[in-house]
Amino acid sequence: MSELDKEYEASLKSIETENKIDRIFYRPIGFRIARMLRGTGVTPNMITVISIFVGAAVGFMFYHDNLTYNICGILLLVFANILDCVDGQLARLTGIKSAIGRILDGFAGDIWFASIYIGFALRLSHNYGTDWFFALAVLSGLSHLVQANITDYYKTLHLYFISKDKGAEFQSLEQVEAKHKEMKYGVNKFFYFLYRWYTMLQVKATPTLQKMLRDLHARYGDDIPENIRVDFRKQSCHLMRYIDLLTFNGRTMVMFVIVLTGQVWAYYLYEIIVLNIVLAVVMRKHEKMCASFF
Repeated sequence: MSELDKEYEASLKSIETENKIDRIFYRPIGFRIARMLRGTGVTPNMITVISIFVGAAVGFMFYHDNLTYNICGILLLVFANILDCVDGQLARLTGIKSAIGRILDGFAGDIWFASIYIGFALRLSHNYGTDWFFALAVLSGLSHLVQANITDYYKTLHLYFISKDKGAEFQSLEQVEAKHKEMKYGVNKFFYFLYRWYTMLQVKATPTLQKMLRDLHARYGDDIPENIRVDFRKQSCHLMRYIDLLTFNGRTMVMFVIVLTGQVWAYYLYEIIVLNIVLAVVMRKHEKMCASFF
């Protein structure tokens, strides 16, 4: 492996948790941009903020029932996701990492999709003369929040079973609550308050997983044997093909097709019905997998 290849791999969280589209498109582009920005004084959080504005503009583009606008919206969303890759890869290349940066990075995607759901609702309300589509926008937004929350938790857990360094972002609810309590009042404490609720939902939704972690910690402390780590990752990797349907790439591939056909109402149904069924299946399979480690 060349030095450049090693550097590229170091810029990733883990090859095991990267889906195919990220590996062949988004991550290589993000890596090249991150390398160019290294040493310029540009921080990962600056890139995240830029990505928020770029992604938020997509809703305006999708509001228009016009192919040119819609194609521009698709390109903007692709660019926003490239920037989302850049901030994480730049953070790993430079060592500039922060808990707030990770939280802000997570909220960025929520803002992109919130703008899209609102854009769809405004477009459909204008076309059909009813405001009921805003109810679907709210349901889609709530569904997206839960799906992204659990997906992020499973991927971060997988990293935790690779190594302590890779899984450094995986925290228990108790750790998050303690960190929040120590922080001084301000913007950072507010964001961490939201992250505390974000973590609480993850914990409440995965009781068998929490029991597995308590059991492993009671037996091995922080030194989980390598054979258990490998076994868990092997089983977790089998679930990634389902989990990937709930990620940015999984949902946007369908979204782009729907937007180009002009039937944007169909995406609400895909989000609310199809992806929530996928989430339920993934959670059931993951909890069953965790039970096998008792």
